[in-house]
Amino acid sequence: MFASPVHAVLTVLALYLLYRIVPQLFLWALWLADFRGSTAADCTSGGACWVFIKVRLSQFLYGFYPESERWRVWLLFLGITPATFLALWCCEGKKRLWALLFALLVLPVLSWYLLRGGVFGLPEVRPNLWGGMMLTLVVASAGLLFSLPFGILLALGRTSDMPFLRGVCVAFIELWRGVPLVTVLFMANVMLPLFLPPSWHIDNLMRALIGVALFASAYMAEVVRGGLQAIPRGQFEAADSLGLGYWAKMRLIILPQALTTVIPGITNTFVGLFKDTTLVSIIGLYDFLGIVHSAGQDPAWLGHGMEGYAFCALVYFLLCYGMSHTSYRIERHFTPERA
Repeated sequence: MFASPVHAVLTVLALYLLYRIVPQLFLWALWLADFRGSTAADCTSGGACWVFIKVRLSQFLYGFYPESERWRVWLLFLGITPATFLALWCCEGKKRLWALLFALLVLPVLSWYLLRGGVFGLPEVRPNLWGGMMLTLVVASAGLLFSLPFGILLALGRTSDMPFLRGVCVAFIELWRGVPLVTVLFMANVMLPLFLPPSWHIDNLMRALIGVALFASAYMAEVVRGGLQAIPRGQFEAADSLGLGYWAKMRLIILPQALTTVIPGITNTFVGLFKDTTLVSIIGLYDFLGIVHSAGQDPAWLGHGMEGYAFCALVYFLLCYGMSHTSYRIERHFTPERA
């Protein structure tokens, strides 16, 4: 902190800023804040009006999802999904393989029909009613589930000895990495229907899921490729000397080491993708940040948008920090010498 004059000046400046900001923030957020009431008229103390968050909380979480059907959201995100990943963590051998196949193939389809309904006697809830944190988790989860396996395949293709396959993978990765996600979402919403038969109808949410998944896959492919290049050449030669085929070599020897090496990079991509889900608002979807912003424009709550943004920032920080901490635990589990 005081190792040099420059460090000393920066330390004093940082302490001064904390001295000026933290007390005022404490007064606004807690000491003078209003927590009770049901309207903006109940906020009279001059601090934060957390009544706004309390009144609009259900909308922030579910969007316009019918209240009588919200049990599906809880069942999916607090029941089926955690149980699936717990099985991936605890099971070994073939049981883990079955759990992985369920997570990649069955869970996305099950989640879609559970939330949308229209089957097995469930009332249909069209995606235009989805919103809030539920929509953010749906978009982020779809991107994460699709980007990792597809990114691995793209990375293997880019490092392949087959020129045509390598060229296709390079073109795909560089195309998606060279385009902003905002443009990807806009093109998926406007241009994708032009390339499909007139009888095919894909709603805005599905277009966003496709765009986000393909975009994230390109970045994930480069992260995995970095892990593959970090593996010593002797590991490949040892696998070849054992007579292992290409897929057996990758599955048993190369990929486990490569993926363990790039756990921080994978987590960084996941965290970035989770925050980038806020961009879906440009195609008319009310994600968590979008619906908080929309609620702040309500004439009944004008002037209290700051509380909404503060709440939104806190939620995003907690979720992103949770992902980072979980990735650290996973990395420490697989590489105890780094703990």
